[in-house]
Amino acid sequence: MSTKDDFILMEILGIDVGGSGIKGAIVETKNGKLISERIRIETPQPATPELVSETIATLVKQLKYKGSIGVGFPAAIIQGVVKTASNIDKSWIGVNANKLFSKSTKCHVFTLNDADAAGIAEDKYGGGKNIEGVVIIITIGTGVGTAFFSNGRLVPNTEVGHIVMPNGLKAEHYVSDFVRQRDDLSWDVWTSRMNEYLEYLENLFYPDLIIVGGGISKKSDKFLEGIKTRSKVIPAKLLNNAGIIGAADYARKSDK
Repeated sequence: MSTKDDFILMEILGIDVGGSGIKGAIVETKNGKLISERIRIETPQPATPELVSETIATLVKQLKYKGSIGVGFPAAIIQGVVKTASNIDKSWIGVNANKLFSKSTKCHVFTLNDADAAGIAEDKYGGGKNIEGVVIIITIGTGVGTAFFSNGRLVPNTEVGHIVMPNGLKAEHYVSDFVRQRDDLSWDVWTSRMNEYLEYLENLFYPDLIIVGGGISKKSDKFLEGIKTRSKVIPAKLLNNAGIIGAADYARKSDK
């Protein structure tokens, strides 16, 4: 029989740190639903540890939240420590994000790679639910993030959004939504680039399913019909909230 305390522990704040915005909401982790206002604050520039941690603390205060927090962060994360810095300030490398965010928010914080967070949400509550085999979740936004699952088990920090393609460019320098907007690419041109990227991943990993998420997932009607791959490709069901939901679920499982 569930107690009142058990129920409260299922309601956890998830935060998604992106290159342009830091978003957060309280999530009911039993069903993956947002149960509070979704708050978005512009990512500070430069995105230094001090400024980002202050912004996260502001978001937590706005939600009047006290409890465990999950944070999806745009870097490879090992035991809470930041190992890479692509779309954030280089001063992050080597920082223990768990300790930094816990200190600024006065809450118990658990940090993971942002694409892994989105992947956890899609695998548990969205398009990857009950799918056997290899599932790749790709988040397209300021950068390109990836999450790999094999029979429901996450392979953390895959980061093949940074893989160098046969044309000599990093994937995120070729297919990110930032590049699409910066270079004013037509949807046809961008879709052709995306198809190249997906076919390259197919030839390396032979996925059973590819899920396209991140900010671009809200515009799947613009490109999905133009994707021609062996693997089935679908848009993320949780759209741009996947990172928030997955981060909350990660904190639930980690806070034991």
